[in-house]
Amino acid sequence: MTPQLQQAIKLLQLSRLELAQSISQELIENPILEELSPDMADEAPGAESESAAETAADRAAEEQPLQREADVEGETELKSEIDQVGPQWDEYLQDMSDGRDYGTFEADDSERPSYDQTLTRMPTLSDHLLWQLRLSVSDPALLAACEAVIGNIDDDGYLRSSVDELLEDRKTGRAVMEQAIRTIQRFEPLGVGARDLKECLLIQVQALGMQGTLVEKIIQDHLSDLEKRKYQQIAKVLNVTPQDVMEASKVIIHELEPKPGRPYAASDTHYVVPDVYVVKVEDRYEIQLNDEGFPRVRINPYYRRILAQKDSVDKTTRDYIEERLRSAQWLIKGMEQRNKTIYKVAESIVKFQHEFLEHGISQLKPMVLKDVAEDISMHESTISRVTTSKYMHTPQGIYPLKFFFTTGFTTAGSGTEVSSLTVKDVIQKMIREEDPAAPLKDQQIVEALKVRGIDIARRTVAKYREELRIPPTSVRKRMT
Repeated sequence: MTPQLQQAIKLLQLSRLELAQSISQELIENPILEELSPDMADEAPGAESESAAETAADRAAEEQPLQREADVEGETELKSEIDQVGPQWDEYLQDMSDGRDYGTFEADDSERPSYDQTLTRMPTLSDHLLWQLRLSVSDPALLAACEAVIGNIDDDGYLRSSVDELLEDRKTGRAVMEQAIRTIQRFEPLGVGARDLKECLLIQVQALGMQGTLVEKIIQDHLSDLEKRKYQQIAKVLNVTPQDVMEASKVIIHELEPKPGRPYAASDTHYVVPDVYVVKVEDRYEIQLNDEGFPRVRINPYYRRILAQKDSVDKTTRDYIEERLRSAQWLIKGMEQRNKTIYKVAESIVKFQHEFLEHGISQLKPMVLKDVAEDISMHESTISRVTTSKYMHTPQGIYPLKFFFTTGFTTAGSGTEVSSLTVKDVIQKMIREEDPAAPLKDQQIVEALKVRGIDIARRTVAKYREELRIPPTSVRKRMT
């Protein structure tokens, strides 16, 4: 496998961000490549001819053996190899993202956003606790111990270290460290600094003045039974009615916070930029590739002119320029082949999933990589790589390309195929509309699906329910 083919394969699998970074990196490392500015992109085709002599020189450079070699081994070879080479590609697929940001802000001060338009970082749980600590503690020893405690509190608000672990490598006494823990546990949010769920809830109960209540007794001695909805058993032990237990459980579930650090958890927003747009025009769907955000590159004519002049540079320099020119040519051709492949795969998906585009997930058809591979005469591994980290904007929303590849079932009546995602959607709707006092059992869901012509096993329903993060019947049941 040639290095050029390896590069083309890598380009196929890169996401938009990774591809943009890879191109930017190549622009930095390869002087033969240059980025097309908007002014250069708007130039007429004839604008690149600086003079008749220069044009002739460019033409002569293009006729060099190096250029002929690239033409002979160009797109045809690249396409042929990409379409035919199979799973052995995997060992060549590597992550090309270096994580660097090459963007700069070069506008003058008048163009910069005003102060109130800038975004700031939300305070973390640690920031909030340290702020309260500075306002409430002045003793140096206690202050140092409290800082150690805060440093060992996780994002959920729990203290994950024991007193002995906190005392390691510190001269603070045990009494001071225990006092530090109690100090932190009085801070907001209520329940912070607890060692486990029971302690977290009890801290909140005490802060709310609910000591001695049924709520506190249930948390203290029957928390595991409450998680399993064993209301009758709790009521019998505490000598109260099941209704009393139900009311107390509502307070625990709805009024107390099991993860006090949740409001301060990092909430990074991840924006998805589609690689492909599917737009309905009259009665058909058109596919448009999204090339926005990618640097537009070309081969710098200056270096072509150098190669056209035989004695303009020494052999070492010429060899370097030729090697860089070859690399630039394969990058450009690899990007072109990438776009063509993505387009063909998207076109095939649209053909198979026309009903989904019209009506939504209820009409999603089962489809596997082999279906698209056979449709466009490519290898399954190529389809897998092309659909990795790529997104399609459709009339039904933005979806990963891999979303459209699912297993399915054949309905008993019409014999049509139904996607597993469609079945999951039906199950989710059934459970959403069930009676909370008598939630549907998995077998009942199986029977309801059979009425719709979908015949699946109970264990499959249980599997789908778990994948949807829907708890079993015993947990979903609500007493009225």
